[in-house]
Amino acid sequence: MALIRSQYQDELDGVSQSLVDLTNMVTTSVVKASKAVQSADLALAEEVIAADVKIDDFQHELDARIIDIIARQQPVASDLRALVTAMRMSADLERMGDLAHHIAKVARLRHPDCAIPEVLLLPFTEMGHVAEKLSIMVGNVITTRDTDMALQVEKDDDEMDDLHRKVISTIINDSSGLSLETAIDLTLLGRYYERYADHAVSVARRVYFLVTGTFA
Repeated sequence: MALIRSQYQDELDGVSQSLVDLTNMVTTSVVKASKAVQSADLALAEEVIAADVKIDDFQHELDARIIDIIARQQPVASDLRALVTAMRMSADLERMGDLAHHIAKVARLRHPDCAIPEVLLLPFTEMGHVAEKLSIMVGNVITTRDTDMALQVEKDDDEMDDLHRKVISTIINDSSGLSLETAIDLTLLGRYYERYADHAVSVARRVYFLVTGTFA
């Protein structure tokens, strides 16, 4: 019985590690996508676009593994909550990968030109840094189950919201001189970063719920 329980715990630990691995994958993607769109780097954009398939496959495999554990082990109480929560987190992380993919596709679409004009290069660079920071924090939250850090992710999301508002304000300012095509690109990019951060917050909230049994 002790051996069976040990193997079961190894499976649960493996799910947690896979969530961390998935977080690392989407972090790498958003960092590369940000560099690609800021510098019109087509090769880097193509790397992100190709990696999205691997992220999707990884997430699907993880969900299938979780379902298999639930079917075989019939967990209850905290174990069941952990597995169901893990599936929801994997969905958020997969969506973060999709958003990094969308950013890279904008870079590819406008190549060899840069999708971001000089006037907005700084705020978009900062958005990329915030996205990276939130991803790294999420990985640490999943690993440590640190509820204080989980709450901090939501607080740090305010920085992304502020940057998003700054970008939108510049776009709608008649004196900005942006073309309609560029304005659409920038609006989409801003939304992709803002949603990326929102999904990071969602993962952190789920960890908080997993540990405390209450919603942040």
